[in-house]
Amino acid sequence: MKLNCVVVDDSSIQRAIIAKLVNNHPGLHLIGDFSNAIEAKSCISLNNIDLIFLDIEMPVINGFDFLDGLKSKPQIIFITSKAEYALKAFDYDATDYLQKPIAVDRFNASVKRAIDMHILKKEVKEEEGEHIFIKSNLKKLKIFTSKIKWIEAFGDYVRVVTEDDSNLVLSTMKSFENDLSKEKFIRVHKSYIINIDKVERFNSKFAEIGITKIPLSRNKKEDLVRALSTPS
Repeated sequence: MKLNCVVVDDSSIQRAIIAKLVNNHPGLHLIGDFSNAIEAKSCISLNNIDLIFLDIEMPVINGFDFLDGLKSKPQIIFITSKAEYALKAFDYDATDYLQKPIAVDRFNASVKRAIDMHILKKEVKEEEGEHIFIKSNLKKLKIFTSKIKWIEAFGDYVRVVTEDDSNLVLSTMKSFENDLSKEKFIRVHKSYIINIDKVERFNSKFAEIGITKIPLSRNKKEDLVRALSTPS
């Protein structure tokens, strides 16, 4: 197992040093190294990234602002020359904090921590099953995604319908699209996202989940056929 990682540092020398450390480590796979947060954000949106080696002091967008702009955050190992950022770094749930110049032993210790944390999270996820948290009626609810039947736009709210009940959430359909597995969930209409495992029948106009007919947009039938024919 290797962690997919990126390096973000505006210093070309420091970036090359960290990239070399990454490439020499058997537990890491370097996806890319970037001089600024904008390029890094584009890469992260297109790839499954497990770990970011992130400089804090960068022009235009610093490391903290960069993290604030990410919807889902991989593990972070901050890299900086200044110790005074350490406390704030751990407010961002940093896996570790490395000061320049970076010693190989210290780097390897940080990576071990990241790998151990990745394995632990994976074991917990497998044990519990995939889930999301939603806020409904001022309560935070844990919803197992395997139990979700469909998600429906409901005015300014979104209705999450599961095998057990349904809950209204002040959110957007786009937000749920981003949070849910694209292998298991598909948006078949501007107002509906469905769990493809729950579809019993469908035609050119509707997908049927139990006794409920979910409308299909004109151009979504092919997407649904493709999703249903893909092995899990």
